[in-house]
Amino acid sequence: MAQITAVYPGTFDPITLGHEDLLRRAARMFDRVIVAVAIAHHKKTMFSLDERLDMAREALADCPQVQVEPFEGLVTEFTAARGGTAMVRGLRSGTDFDYEFQLAGMNRALVPQIETVFLTPASQYQFISSTLVREIAQLGGDVAQFVSPAVLRRLQARVAKAYKCATCNRCI
Repeated sequence: MAQITAVYPGTFDPITLGHEDLLRRAARMFDRVIVAVAIAHHKKTMFSLDERLDMAREALADCPQVQVEPFEGLVTEFTAARGGTAMVRGLRSGTDFDYEFQLAGMNRALVPQIETVFLTPASQYQFISSTLVREIAQLGGDVAQFVSPAVLRRLQARVAKAYKCATCNRCI
């Protein structure tokens, strides 16, 4: 029987426990799941592509059927090139659904043989977004409940580096 590959695309800046929840559940549904980390030229990311790839690999190291790869361009082309037959997308709210429904329709028009599978995160992760995690961390808030310990360390280091005093290079 052929192996079924799914692709979960995103910027993952940073990867959150919500992403991890969806990926672990997708890994139970598919033989192979590729986390497609967008190069994201159109966005100003907090973390470099290599850092985002490393964080995703660290967070999912216990999931052998999950691979992490960078991608650029159309995710449908990336998915087809990897032999994928499904794209996993997360839905947190009705607003997400409206956007993702349109995206799924466009992707189906481009590559009809690739299905979009929508997953909702566990209730404790429904409100988490990378954008909110970054903003809270930058404002000095505690984001430990939203990201893995490895991601938390990187966030704290990035925020501390961004707010070093120009005079002493230490204080905020």
